[in-house]
Amino acid sequence: MILSLFDQFASPSYLGIPLIAIALVLPWVLFPSSTPRWMNNRLLALQSWFIARFTQQLMLPLNQGGHKWALILTSLMLFLISLNMLGLLPYTFTPTTQLSMSMGLAVPLWLGTVLIGLRNQPTHALAHLLPEGTPTLLIPILIIIETISLFIRPLALGVRLTANLTAGHLLIQLIATATFVLLSFMPAVALLSAILLFLLTLLEVAVAMIQAYVFVLLLSLYLQENV
Repeated sequence: MILSLFDQFASPSYLGIPLIAIALVLPWVLFPSSTPRWMNNRLLALQSWFIARFTQQLMLPLNQGGHKWALILTSLMLFLISLNMLGLLPYTFTPTTQLSMSMGLAVPLWLGTVLIGLRNQPTHALAHLLPEGTPTLLIPILIIIETISLFIRPLALGVRLTANLTAGHLLIQLIATATFVLLSFMPAVALLSAILLFLLTLLEVAVAMIQAYVFVLLLSLYLQENV
């Protein structure tokens, strides 16, 4: 039973070929392409409005130097939302439930913000390791604690994204299994379980979007400290 629960998180393969590459490429295929016309269809207009509003809110606390990251962060937001939402469809695979995938996104982007801070303003970047007015005896301890907290940031980014999506998928599978089992001899309870499953699915749709937004928002906050 335990193996069947976690089989959904295994990377699928066909004829020995891993299909995770298709899952990663598929979101970019679904995005509508822009046209040279002034008036587009409703889907393109809604997409353009959403991207513009999100980019505006994300870049608002950043100075001019941080605006160079607008394209990367906005593309990452759309990519994560698409991956998380497609993973809620039946017979699909969610790459962001793999910790290696989430860490592969979190570590390079976090490291890029840190290196930018060390290159542009090294004194200010290193000053985060030691708060002003710290007693002399606490200086070594605080430097160690702040260094550990700095290196935990990418781990927290990746684990938060993977853990929330994995927990949601497990809950959906458990409740769906219970609904199917109870349908034959306890239809009233099965109906309540089906209603709960529907509400949980709506919650998972919200979680899929929120976790993508939180991932990008935290990256923007790390960037704000270093530009």
